[in-house]
Amino acid sequence: MNNTPSSLPLDGIRVLEFSHAALGPTCGMVLGDLGADVIKIEPTPNGDPTRKLKGFGLGYFPYLNRNKRSLVVNAKSAEGQAIIHGLLQSADVVIENFGPGTMERLGLGYEQLQERYPRLVYCALKGFLPGPYEQRMALDEVVQMMSGLAYMTGRPGDPLRAGASITDLMTGVYGAFGVVLALQQRERSGKGELVRTALFETTAFIMGHHMAYAARTTEPVPPMPARVSAWAIYHQFATSDDRRVFVGVTSDKQWPRFCTAFERPDLLADGSLATNNQRIDARDWLLDDLRTMFGRMTRDDILHRCEQANLPFAPIARPEDLFDDPQLIAGNSLLATTFPDGTQAKLPRLPLRFGDDALALRRNPPRMGQHTREILSELGHLPAEIDALLAQKIIVSEE
Repeated sequence: MNNTPSSLPLDGIRVLEFSHAALGPTCGMVLGDLGADVIKIEPTPNGDPTRKLKGFGLGYFPYLNRNKRSLVVNAKSAEGQAIIHGLLQSADVVIENFGPGTMERLGLGYEQLQERYPRLVYCALKGFLPGPYEQRMALDEVVQMMSGLAYMTGRPGDPLRAGASITDLMTGVYGAFGVVLALQQRERSGKGELVRTALFETTAFIMGHHMAYAARTTEPVPPMPARVSAWAIYHQFATSDDRRVFVGVTSDKQWPRFCTAFERPDLLADGSLATNNQRIDARDWLLDDLRTMFGRMTRDDILHRCEQANLPFAPIARPEDLFDDPQLIAGNSLLATTFPDGTQAKLPRLPLRFGDDALALRRNPPRMGQHTREILSELGHLPAEIDALLAQKIIVSEE
Protein backbone atom coordinates (compact mmCIF):
# COMPACT_ATOMS: atom_id res chain seq x y z
CA MET A 1 0.00 0.00 0.00
CA ASN A 2 1.02 3.61 -0.48
CA ASN A 3 2.39 5.87 2.19
CA THR A 4 -0.25 8.00 3.90
CA PRO A 5 0.05 11.56 5.14
CA SER A 6 0.86 11.78 8.86
CA SER A 7 -2.57 13.27 9.56
CA LEU A 8 -5.65 13.07 7.38
CA PRO A 9 -8.54 15.55 7.55
CA LEU A 10 -11.05 13.02 8.91
CA ASP A 11 -8.78 11.05 11.23
CA GLY A 12 -10.82 9.89 14.23
CA ILE A 13 -14.20 10.09 12.44
CA ARG A 14 -16.22 6.88 12.27
CA VAL A 15 -18.70 6.37 9.44
CA LEU A 16 -21.31 3.62 9.14
CA GLU A 17 -22.14 3.08 5.49
CA PHE A 18 -25.43 1.40 4.57
CA SER A 19 -25.22 1.34 0.80
CA HIS A 20 -25.12 -0.42 -2.52
CA ALA A 21 -24.37 0.30 -6.19
CA ALA A 22 -22.53 3.60 -6.81
CA LEU A 23 -24.14 6.53 -4.99
CA GLY A 24 -23.62 5.63 -1.31
CA PRO A 25 -20.29 3.87 -1.92
CA THR A 26 -18.94 7.00 -3.63
CA CYS A 27 -19.79 9.10 -0.58
CA GLY A 28 -18.19 6.53 1.71
CA MET A 29 -15.08 6.23 -0.45
CA VAL A 30 -14.52 9.99 -0.39
CA LEU A 31 -14.84 10.05 3.40
CA GLY A 32 -12.59 7.01 3.71
CA ASP A 33 -9.95 8.53 1.44
CA LEU A 34 -10.04 11.62 3.68
CA GLY A 35 -9.14 9.46 6.68
CA ALA A 36 -12.45 8.35 8.20
CA ASP A 37 -12.90 4.83 9.54
CA VAL A 38 -15.66 3.71 7.17
CA ILE A 39 -17.46 0.53 8.15
CA LYS A 40 -19.44 -0.86 5.24
CA ILE A 41 -22.43 -2.68 6.72
CA GLU A 42 -23.55 -5.40 4.33
CA PRO A 43 -26.60 -7.69 4.57
CA THR A 44 -26.45 -11.40 5.28
CA PRO A 45 -25.98 -13.86 3.75
CA ASN A 46 -24.39 -12.59 0.52
CA GLY A 47 -23.24 -9.04 1.27
CA ASP A 48 -23.62 -6.07 -1.01
CA PRO A 49 -25.24 -7.36 -4.24
CA THR A 50 -23.03 -4.93 -6.18
CA ARG A 51 -20.19 -7.39 -5.56
CA LYS A 52 -21.74 -9.75 -8.12
CA LEU A 53 -22.85 -7.33 -10.84
CA LYS A 54 -21.91 -8.14 -14.41
CA GLY A 55 -21.54 -5.97 -17.50
CA PHE A 56 -20.61 -2.37 -16.77
CA GLY A 57 -21.40 -3.06 -13.10
CA LEU A 58 -18.17 -5.05 -12.83
CA GLY A 59 -16.24 -1.92 -11.90
CA TYR A 60 -18.49 -0.45 -9.21
CA PHE A 61 -17.44 -2.45 -6.18
CA PRO A 62 -13.67 -2.57 -6.71
CA TYR A 63 -13.48 1.14 -7.52
CA LEU A 64 -15.84 2.62 -4.95
CA ASN A 65 -15.09 0.59 -1.82
CA ARG A 66 -11.43 1.15 -1.00
CA ASN A 67 -10.43 2.44 2.45
CA LYS A 68 -13.37 0.67 4.11
CA ARG A 69 -13.93 -2.25 6.45
CA SER A 70 -16.64 -4.83 5.75
CA LEU A 71 -19.10 -6.02 8.40
CA VAL A 72 -21.78 -8.46 7.23
CA VAL A 73 -24.72 -8.55 9.65
CA ASN A 74 -28.43 -9.34 9.64
CA ALA A 75 -29.82 -5.91 10.56
CA LYS A 76 -33.35 -7.33 10.79
CA SER A 77 -32.49 -9.54 13.76
CA ALA A 78 -32.41 -8.42 17.39
CA GLU A 79 -28.80 -9.51 17.67
CA GLY A 80 -27.88 -7.62 14.51
CA GLN A 81 -29.64 -4.52 15.77
CA ALA A 82 -27.65 -4.75 19.00
CA ILE A 83 -24.41 -4.86 16.99
CA ILE A 84 -25.40 -1.83 14.92
CA HIS A 85 -26.43 0.17 17.97
CA GLY A 86 -23.15 -0.78 19.59
CA LEU A 87 -21.42 0.82 16.61
CA LEU A 88 -23.71 3.84 16.67
CA GLN A 89 -22.50 4.69 20.16
CA SER A 90 -19.10 5.58 18.70
CA ALA A 91 -20.20 6.61 15.20
CA ASP A 92 -20.00 10.17 13.96
CA VAL A 93 -21.74 9.65 10.62
CA VAL A 94 -24.32 7.38 9.01
CA ILE A 95 -24.67 7.40 5.23
CA GLU A 96 -27.35 5.49 3.34
CA ASN A 97 -28.69 5.35 -0.21
CA PHE A 98 -31.51 2.84 0.02
CA GLY A 99 -34.99 3.38 -1.37
CA PRO A 100 -37.42 5.64 0.52
CA GLY A 101 -38.54 4.06 3.79
CA THR A 102 -35.98 1.23 3.88
CA MET A 103 -33.92 2.55 6.77
CA GLU A 104 -37.07 3.50 8.68
CA ARG A 105 -38.35 -0.08 8.39
CA LEU A 106 -35.07 -1.19 9.97
CA GLY A 107 -35.53 1.31 12.81
CA LEU A 108 -32.48 3.19 11.55
CA GLY A 109 -34.00 6.31 10.01
CA TYR A 110 -32.82 9.73 11.06
CA GLU A 111 -35.87 10.55 13.18
CA GLN A 112 -35.52 7.21 14.96
CA LEU A 113 -31.84 7.78 15.81
CA GLN A 114 -31.72 11.53 16.39
CA GLU A 115 -32.74 11.62 20.05
CA ARG A 116 -30.64 8.65 21.09
CA TYR A 117 -27.53 9.83 19.22
CA PRO A 118 -27.76 13.64 19.14
CA ARG A 119 -24.22 14.17 17.75
CA LEU A 120 -24.82 11.88 14.79
CA VAL A 121 -24.52 13.35 11.30
CA TYR A 122 -26.93 11.42 9.07
CA CYS A 123 -26.50 11.61 5.29
CA ALA A 124 -29.45 10.38 3.22
CA LEU A 125 -28.63 10.01 -0.47
CA LYS A 126 -31.78 9.62 -2.53
CA GLY A 127 -33.22 9.89 -6.00
CA PHE A 128 -35.15 13.07 -5.22
CA LEU A 129 -35.26 15.65 -2.48
CA PRO A 130 -38.68 16.42 -0.87
CA GLY A 131 -41.36 17.09 -3.46
CA PRO A 132 -43.86 15.24 -5.63
CA TYR A 133 -41.19 12.82 -6.93
CA GLU A 134 -39.79 11.97 -3.50
CA GLN A 135 -41.15 8.40 -3.34
CA ARG A 136 -40.17 7.45 -6.87
CA MET A 137 -37.39 5.02 -7.58
CA ALA A 138 -34.49 6.68 -9.34
CA LEU A 139 -31.35 5.57 -11.12
CA ASP A 140 -28.51 7.48 -12.73
CA GLU A 141 -29.98 6.91 -16.18
CA VAL A 142 -33.49 7.87 -15.06
CA VAL A 143 -32.40 11.33 -13.91
CA GLN A 144 -30.16 11.84 -16.92
CA MET A 145 -33.22 11.32 -19.09
CA MET A 146 -35.61 13.51 -17.10
CA SER A 147 -33.16 16.37 -16.48
CA GLY A 148 -32.24 17.07 -20.09
CA LEU A 149 -28.70 15.73 -19.72
CA ALA A 150 -29.36 12.80 -22.08
CA TYR A 151 -31.02 15.18 -24.54
CA MET A 152 -27.96 17.44 -24.48
CA THR A 153 -25.51 14.54 -24.85
CA GLY A 154 -27.13 12.75 -27.78
CA ARG A 155 -27.67 13.83 -31.35
CA PRO A 156 -30.99 15.47 -32.25
CA GLY A 157 -33.82 13.01 -31.72
CA ASP A 158 -31.52 10.45 -30.08
CA PRO A 159 -31.05 11.15 -26.34
CA LEU A 160 -27.98 9.43 -24.93
CA ARG A 161 -26.86 9.00 -21.34
CA ALA A 162 -23.39 10.28 -20.48
CA GLY A 163 -20.65 7.69 -20.79
CA ALA A 164 -20.08 7.41 -17.02
CA SER A 165 -22.35 7.30 -13.97
CA ILE A 166 -21.76 10.99 -13.50
CA THR A 167 -24.86 11.75 -11.44
CA ASP A 168 -24.27 8.85 -9.03
CA LEU A 169 -20.66 9.90 -8.49
CA MET A 170 -21.29 13.64 -8.28
CA THR A 171 -24.21 13.18 -5.87
CA GLY A 172 -21.97 11.01 -3.69
CA VAL A 173 -19.30 13.71 -3.72
CA TYR A 174 -21.87 16.37 -2.77
CA GLY A 175 -23.04 14.09 0.04
CA ALA A 176 -19.50 13.81 1.37
CA PHE A 177 -19.14 17.59 1.12
CA GLY A 178 -22.35 17.98 3.13
CA VAL A 179 -21.08 15.54 5.77
CA VAL A 180 -17.83 17.46 6.18
CA LEU A 181 -19.77 20.72 6.58
CA ALA A 182 -22.14 19.14 9.10
CA LEU A 183 -19.17 17.85 11.12
CA GLN A 184 -17.74 21.37 11.12
CA GLN A 185 -21.10 22.75 12.25
CA ARG A 186 -21.20 20.14 15.02
CA GLU A 187 -17.96 21.54 16.40
CA ARG A 188 -19.83 24.79 17.07
CA SER A 189 -23.27 23.51 18.03
CA GLY A 190 -22.48 20.14 19.61
CA LYS A 191 -25.29 18.57 17.59
CA GLY A 192 -25.45 16.46 14.49
CA GLU A 193 -27.97 16.97 11.73
CA LEU A 194 -29.61 15.46 8.68
CA VAL A 195 -27.79 16.01 5.38
CA ARG A 196 -29.74 15.25 2.22
CA THR A 197 -28.83 15.29 -1.43
CA ALA A 198 -30.32 13.55 -4.44
CA LEU A 199 -29.63 12.43 -7.98
CA PHE A 200 -32.23 14.56 -9.74
CA GLU A 201 -31.36 17.81 -8.02
CA THR A 202 -27.66 17.17 -8.61
CA THR A 203 -28.31 16.65 -12.31
CA ALA A 204 -30.41 19.82 -12.43
CA PHE A 205 -27.44 21.66 -10.91
CA ILE A 206 -25.18 20.23 -13.61
CA MET A 207 -27.68 21.46 -16.21
CA GLY A 208 -27.82 24.99 -14.77
CA HIS A 209 -25.74 26.70 -17.45
CA HIS A 210 -27.97 25.21 -20.16
CA MET A 211 -31.00 26.51 -18.26
CA ALA A 212 -29.40 29.96 -18.13
CA TYR A 213 -28.80 29.75 -21.89
CA ALA A 214 -32.46 28.80 -22.40
CA ALA A 215 -33.53 31.83 -20.36
CA ARG A 216 -31.63 34.15 -22.71
CA THR A 217 -32.82 32.80 -26.06
CA THR A 218 -36.15 32.20 -27.74
CA GLU A 219 -34.83 29.18 -29.65
CA PRO A 220 -34.92 25.62 -28.28
CA VAL A 221 -31.60 24.63 -26.74
CA PRO A 222 -29.82 22.38 -29.26
CA PRO A 223 -28.11 19.15 -28.16
CA MET A 224 -24.35 19.47 -27.89
CA PRO A 225 -23.61 17.63 -31.18
CA ALA A 226 -25.88 20.12 -33.02
CA ARG A 227 -24.82 23.30 -31.25
CA VAL A 228 -23.18 26.28 -32.84
CA SER A 229 -19.99 26.42 -30.81
CA ALA A 230 -18.77 29.68 -29.32
CA TRP A 231 -15.53 28.99 -31.22
CA ALA A 232 -15.21 28.34 -34.93
CA ILE A 233 -12.58 25.62 -34.51
CA TYR A 234 -13.57 23.34 -31.66
CA HIS A 235 -14.00 19.93 -33.22
CA GLN A 236 -12.86 16.37 -33.69
CA PHE A 237 -10.95 15.55 -36.84
CA ALA A 238 -10.08 12.25 -38.50
CA THR A 239 -6.39 11.62 -39.22
CA SER A 240 -4.52 9.79 -41.96
CA ASP A 241 -3.84 6.85 -39.65
CA ASP A 242 -7.56 6.26 -38.93
CA ARG A 243 -7.53 7.92 -35.54
CA ARG A 244 -9.21 11.02 -34.19
CA VAL A 245 -8.08 14.18 -32.44
CA PHE A 246 -9.79 17.17 -30.90
CA VAL A 247 -8.39 20.61 -31.77
CA GLY A 248 -9.60 23.98 -30.54
CA VAL A 249 -8.79 27.59 -31.37
CA THR A 250 -10.47 29.57 -28.61
CA SER A 251 -9.00 33.06 -28.96
CA ASP A 252 -7.82 35.40 -31.66
CA LYS A 253 -4.32 35.21 -30.17
CA GLN A 254 -4.29 31.48 -30.85
CA TRP A 255 -5.26 31.86 -34.51
CA PRO A 256 -1.83 33.04 -35.76
CA ARG A 257 -0.15 30.29 -33.74
CA PHE A 258 -2.48 27.72 -35.28
CA CYS A 259 -1.81 28.94 -38.83
CA THR A 260 1.95 28.98 -38.24
CA ALA A 261 2.01 25.54 -36.57
CA PHE A 262 0.15 23.96 -39.48
CA GLU A 263 1.95 25.95 -42.19
CA ARG A 264 -1.13 27.76 -43.42
CA PRO A 265 0.00 31.31 -44.32
CA ASP A 266 -2.96 31.48 -46.71
CA LEU A 267 -5.43 31.28 -43.83
CA LEU A 268 -3.47 33.77 -41.75
CA ALA A 269 -3.40 36.24 -44.64
CA ASP A 270 -7.15 35.99 -45.22
CA GLY A 271 -8.62 39.09 -43.56
CA SER A 272 -12.07 37.51 -43.49
CA LEU A 273 -10.77 35.02 -40.89
CA ALA A 274 -9.07 37.50 -38.55
CA THR A 275 -11.57 37.24 -35.69
CA ASN A 276 -13.38 34.33 -34.11
CA ASN A 277 -16.78 35.69 -35.15
CA GLN A 278 -15.59 35.97 -38.73
CA ARG A 279 -14.33 32.40 -38.59
CA ILE A 280 -17.74 31.29 -37.29
CA ASP A 281 -19.36 32.95 -40.31
CA ALA A 282 -16.93 31.03 -42.52
CA ARG A 283 -17.07 27.80 -40.53
CA ASP A 284 -18.71 25.64 -43.22
CA TRP A 285 -15.94 26.02 -45.80
CA LEU A 286 -13.22 26.51 -43.18
CA LEU A 287 -13.99 23.25 -41.38
CA ASP A 288 -14.15 21.38 -44.69
CA ASP A 289 -10.70 22.76 -45.49
CA LEU A 290 -9.32 21.74 -42.09
CA ARG A 291 -10.85 18.27 -42.31
CA THR A 292 -8.98 17.74 -45.55
CA MET A 293 -5.75 19.11 -44.04
CA PHE A 294 -5.90 17.01 -40.89
CA GLY A 295 -6.94 13.98 -42.93
CA ARG A 296 -3.51 14.03 -44.59
CA MET A 297 -1.67 14.12 -41.25
CA THR A 298 -0.98 11.50 -38.61
CA ARG A 299 -2.43 11.83 -35.14
CA ASP A 300 0.99 12.19 -33.49
CA ASP A 301 2.04 14.92 -35.91
CA ILE A 302 -1.11 16.93 -35.17
CA LEU A 303 -0.72 16.52 -31.42
CA HIS A 304 2.94 17.54 -31.54
CA ARG A 305 2.22 20.71 -33.51
CA CYS A 306 -0.64 21.67 -31.18
CA GLU A 307 1.50 21.15 -28.10
CA GLN A 308 4.36 23.19 -29.54
CA ALA A 309 1.95 26.02 -30.38
CA ASN A 310 0.22 25.85 -26.98
CA LEU A 311 -3.21 25.17 -28.47
CA PRO A 312 -6.10 23.23 -26.90
CA PHE A 313 -5.94 19.63 -28.14
CA ALA A 314 -6.59 16.06 -27.13
CA PRO A 315 -6.27 12.56 -28.48
CA ILE A 316 -9.59 10.68 -28.38
CA ALA A 317 -8.84 8.16 -25.64
CA ARG A 318 -10.54 5.05 -24.29
CA PRO A 319 -10.80 4.15 -20.57
CA GLU A 320 -8.02 1.56 -20.86
CA ASP A 321 -5.66 4.25 -22.18
CA LEU A 322 -5.67 5.95 -18.78
CA PHE A 323 -3.65 3.13 -17.18
CA ASP A 324 -0.63 4.34 -19.15
CA ASP A 325 -1.36 8.06 -19.30
CA PRO A 326 1.92 9.93 -18.70
CA GLN A 327 0.24 12.69 -16.67
CA LEU A 328 -1.49 10.27 -14.32
CA ILE A 329 1.66 8.18 -13.93
CA ALA A 330 4.03 11.10 -13.36
CA GLY A 331 1.61 12.73 -10.91
CA ASN A 332 1.18 9.47 -8.98
CA SER A 333 -2.56 9.86 -9.53
CA LEU A 334 -3.33 6.14 -9.79
CA LEU A 335 -3.56 3.83 -6.79
CA ALA A 336 -2.37 0.24 -7.13
CA THR A 337 -5.46 -1.62 -5.95
CA THR A 338 -6.16 -5.29 -5.28
CA PHE A 339 -9.78 -6.28 -5.86
CA PRO A 340 -11.56 -8.80 -3.60
CA ASP A 341 -11.11 -11.50 -6.29
CA GLY A 342 -7.36 -10.88 -6.45
CA THR A 343 -7.40 -8.81 -9.65
CA GLN A 344 -4.96 -5.91 -9.52
CA ALA A 345 -5.26 -2.56 -11.27
CA LYS A 346 -4.31 1.07 -10.88
CA LEU A 347 -7.36 3.26 -10.22
CA PRO A 348 -7.73 7.03 -9.80
CA ARG A 349 -7.10 8.79 -6.51
CA LEU A 350 -9.35 11.59 -5.40
CA PRO A 351 -8.19 14.62 -7.40
CA LEU A 352 -7.05 16.47 -4.27
CA ARG A 353 -3.71 17.36 -2.75
CA PHE A 354 -3.09 18.73 0.73
CA GLY A 355 0.22 20.48 0.37
CA ASP A 356 2.45 17.82 -1.12
CA ASP A 357 0.38 14.97 0.30
CA ALA A 358 -1.86 12.82 -1.89
CA LEU A 359 -4.69 10.82 -0.38
CA ALA A 360 -3.53 7.22 -0.29
CA LEU A 361 -4.84 3.69 -0.34
CA ARG A 362 -4.89 2.46 3.26
CA ARG A 363 -7.18 -0.51 2.66
CA ASN A 364 -7.98 -2.41 -0.52
CA PRO A 365 -11.68 -2.98 -1.28
CA PRO A 366 -12.67 -5.54 1.36
CA ARG A 367 -13.66 -9.14 0.91
CA MET A 368 -17.18 -9.80 2.10
CA GLY A 369 -17.17 -9.82 5.91
CA GLN A 370 -13.38 -9.44 5.98
CA HIS A 371 -13.50 -7.27 9.11
CA THR A 372 -16.55 -8.71 10.86
CA ARG A 373 -14.59 -10.45 13.59
CA GLU A 374 -12.24 -7.50 14.02
CA ILE A 375 -15.08 -5.00 14.42
CA LEU A 376 -17.02 -7.16 16.86
CA SER A 377 -13.88 -7.65 18.92
CA GLU A 378 -13.52 -3.86 19.10
CA LEU A 379 -17.09 -3.73 20.45
CA GLY A 380 -16.08 -6.09 23.25
CA HIS A 381 -17.47 -9.38 21.93
CA LEU A 382 -15.47 -12.40 23.03
CA PRO A 383 -14.34 -15.00 20.46
CA ALA A 384 -16.92 -17.49 21.70
CA GLU A 385 -19.68 -14.92 21.32
CA ILE A 386 -18.58 -14.15 17.78
CA ASP A 387 -18.50 -17.85 16.97
CA ALA A 388 -22.06 -18.21 18.27
CA LEU A 389 -23.26 -15.31 16.10
CA LEU A 390 -21.58 -16.93 13.12
CA ALA A 391 -23.27 -20.24 13.86
CA GLN A 392 -26.65 -18.49 14.09
CA LYS A 393 -25.91 -16.74 10.75
CA ILE A 394 -26.42 -13.35 12.36
CA ILE A 395 -23.06 -12.35 10.92
CA VAL A 396 -20.76 -13.54 8.15
CA SER A 397 -16.99 -13.48 8.41
CA GLU A 398 -14.59 -14.26 5.59
CA GLU A 399 -11.09 -14.15 7.00
